[in-house]
Amino acid sequence: MRRSLLLTIHFATHIPQPRFNSTMATNSVPEVMKAVQMRRTGGPEVLQYKMDFPVPVPGDGEILVQNEFIGINFVDVYWRMGMMGMAPNGIIGREGEGRIVALGPGNHRGLNIGDRVGWLSMGAYAEYTAVPAPLAHRLPADIEPGIAAASLMQGLTALALIHKVTQVKEGDWILVHAAAGGVGSWLCQLLSPLGVKIIATASTPEKLQLAKDRGAQYIVNYKEAEFVEQIQQITGQHGVDVVFDGIGREQTENNMNLVAKNGSIITYGAASGAPGFISQQRLAAKNIRLVGPAETAVMRHLGLEFGFWCSKLMESIKEDKIDVKIHHTYVLSDIVQVHQDLQGRKTTGKVLVKP
Repeated sequence: MRRSLLLTIHFATHIPQPRFNSTMATNSVPEVMKAVQMRRTGGPEVLQYKMDFPVPVPGDGEILVQNEFIGINFVDVYWRMGMMGMAPNGIIGREGEGRIVALGPGNHRGLNIGDRVGWLSMGAYAEYTAVPAPLAHRLPADIEPGIAAASLMQGLTALALIHKVTQVKEGDWILVHAAAGGVGSWLCQLLSPLGVKIIATASTPEKLQLAKDRGAQYIVNYKEAEFVEQIQQITGQHGVDVVFDGIGREQTENNMNLVAKNGSIITYGAASGAPGFISQQRLAAKNIRLVGPAETAVMRHLGLEFGFWCSKLMESIKEDKIDVKIHHTYVLSDIVQVHQDLQGRKTTGKVLVKP
């Protein structure tokens, strides 16, 4: 099965050790922590909450973060179901925010104990996470607690889709599926100042209104049988120049029917399953560029420029260009309910967890 990964960044495998060695600076770090471990793949019930999991030891060039907020993303469901393989030590989750409490040996990119950071790596479903220093960003003092954990994965993904995977231009017709979802909401807000014409789809009137509030000029319910015809009417039968699709299989045929000649279909997620097969002949007939989930590994480039793009994201938030919507903040012991709500599409906006 192809990968359906929102943001692909290399991470290190961390093997928990019973205690720290003398080369590490520590700040009252305990030996055990609360964490959620996954020994096998499957439904939400495979997520096991533990209160005595060993605290990881940061390796070369790593920092140890005491997490204050954990960001939950739909890709976590893919990991839980086995679509991404098995996470190191069975601890999934790729996004967090907290304070640095220990340093491993080596270069820490100017980060120090006590710094508040947002990070993207692996092993977020825990009180403490060992994070490669290049994938952590020191947060400005005026960024409110929880905002980084609610922003980094989805916000950086949206930035990469717009500026790395494709380059939209003023006047383009842009279709954003699931526009009230995490990445969809970011796409609408980041696209709006670029002078493009945004058509947003969602499944309920409430979600459609949310997409409109985020900058979409046109809204269409993708559950309606005639929604393809509605979009064609909106564009004057031109079609859309770029499709951003986080739904996947359900929209494969609709995307092909809606994309204009010389257009692009960018699939970055698979909430309804992996996108269906499209033959080269069909793509060539309209000279369509198709970027599938595996190709979105191009977003690894963000890892090389992580600090730059994080700063750009934080600047947008501080200048009130972006409305970071937080659906709810759960506690780590409720992680099974979190996944049930997420997979059942009961959430609108970002889901956070406190350890």
